[in-house]
Amino acid sequence: MNIALFGTSADPPSIGHQQILLWLSKHYDRVLVWVSDNPFKNHQAPLNDRINMMELTIAAIKPHARTITLHPELSDPRTINTVTKAKQIWQEASFTLVIGSDLVPQLPTWYRVQDLLSQVKLLVVPRQGVTIAEADIDSLVRMGTEVAIAPDSTSIPNVSSSDYRNNGNSSVIIPTVAAYIQRESLYAWQTSPAP
Repeated sequence: MNIALFGTSADPPSIGHQQILLWLSKHYDRVLVWVSDNPFKNHQAPLNDRINMMELTIAAIKPHARTITLHPELSDPRTINTVTKAKQIWQEASFTLVIGSDLVPQLPTWYRVQDLLSQVKLLVVPRQGVTIAEADIDSLVRMGTEVAIAPDSTSIPNVSSSDYRNNGNSSVIIPTVAAYIQRESLYAWQTSPAP
């Protein structure tokens, strides 16, 4: 069984996350999703709220993809710990860790990266405006993993969660997530007093 591992900080989950998940569901037997605190980022919404928003994002995927499942039990700031947990549950699976192209240069600094890369393949999802340096990919391969780059034809919109967090651009999130954010008053721009 080929399993895609898709971890994200989802602060908030965007339509880009949703499109990546849909694409993965067509290319892998299962897509395991988790939301976690990224040690390289400051999060604005609490982890539990981000998990709830990701659940809404997955539920809104059409056609419904039963192969995409949310696994809060896999959540950990250290990806190696998540992979260890996943391997205990799905012992016969082959795992591919999905990362955005913006994370490729940072990946060699991750906690226990050698152990991590010896246990997973990598799928790099291109992001507009981010160049994937061949030297960075070669470095990861030398560390012991296989690296594939998702085709640009994945039709992933050029959106970012930060566009919503910082500017309130609701076109980058789905309506049910927007409603959840409003109900819970999660982001600072929403609660700022009007001038």
